[in-house]
Amino acid sequence: MASQDWFDKDFYKTLGVTKTVDAAELKKTYRKLARKYHPDSNQGDAAAEAKFKEISEAYSVLSDPEQRAEYDQIRAMGSGARFTSGGQSSQGFEDVFSMFGQGARGRQQAPSGYEDLFGGMFGQGGFSQSSGGFRGFGGPTKGQDVTATVTLDFAKAANGDTVNLQSADGESFKVKVPAGVADGQKIRLRGRGRPSPDGGESGDMLLQVTVRKHPVFERDGLNLRVTVPVTFVEAALGATIEVPTLGGNPVKLRVAPGTPSGRVLRVKGRGITSKKGTGDLLAVVQVAVPSHLDDAAREALERYREVEPHENPRDELMAKAHS
Repeated sequence: MASQDWFDKDFYKTLGVTKTVDAAELKKTYRKLARKYHPDSNQGDAAAEAKFKEISEAYSVLSDPEQRAEYDQIRAMGSGARFTSGGQSSQGFEDVFSMFGQGARGRQQAPSGYEDLFGGMFGQGGFSQSSGGFRGFGGPTKGQDVTATVTLDFAKAANGDTVNLQSADGESFKVKVPAGVADGQKIRLRGRGRPSPDGGESGDMLLQVTVRKHPVFERDGLNLRVTVPVTFVEAALGATIEVPTLGGNPVKLRVAPGTPSGRVLRVKGRGITSKKGTGDLLAVVQVAVPSHLDDAAREALERYREVEPHENPRDELMAKAHS
């Protein structure tokens, strides 16, 4: 889509290339300039940001064969050609665009609107959103957003990691994934999407994070859950046990006498840390039943059965089921 300020802008000069530059060399030059002037590398530098917009606009036009051909034709008219305004506007439009074969004289309803005029000269409606819009009618458009994915180990997601990515224009860059990122979380990387077609702000990259499962720990918000087996004797008589932590030394917990399976023992501040805060470690007790008993152990359990309290642990369950 042609723009009226193409008369004044030398896109070849902006990118530092000749008019005969091929697509491969054009892309190589643009990447080099984009890395140099990208806002992420020049934070707070208004001049660099303006330069980045200029080279993005130039590349968006010259990298598109159709737009490049239109641009070359318009530039070939010379600096004297202009869109005019005021009472002679219709004459100005006819003079400038008659070379495209569909000048305003051939239209009986030329004053009906700019879209009709530009559509006849360039084959499509003059204000297509996909082409970035026409300058002066809403301003430059933002480039398209793109999506990317990254997979992290459980511990790296918890502690934060630096990953290598590639932008929409093929540029490689590094991103710091913050500590505490969750499975399925999306991170917006500003300006890492596609360049604007008309010199506006580049689109963003939406990075979706996938976190591999851990063999021991499971996330519950910012808390970490871990299932801890204890023996029947430890559960019945009480014991001090060691519990693992994520990336740190084990901690000791006291199991009270008579602790049943499913009871949760909490360790403060040993969960996931993120900008939202720090969670806890939740140790879920699981009483382990031995799969094999030797004769001595079996005899000891038989003696225990004779003296254990005569109570049925399922009485309450049955009563609730029939209430």
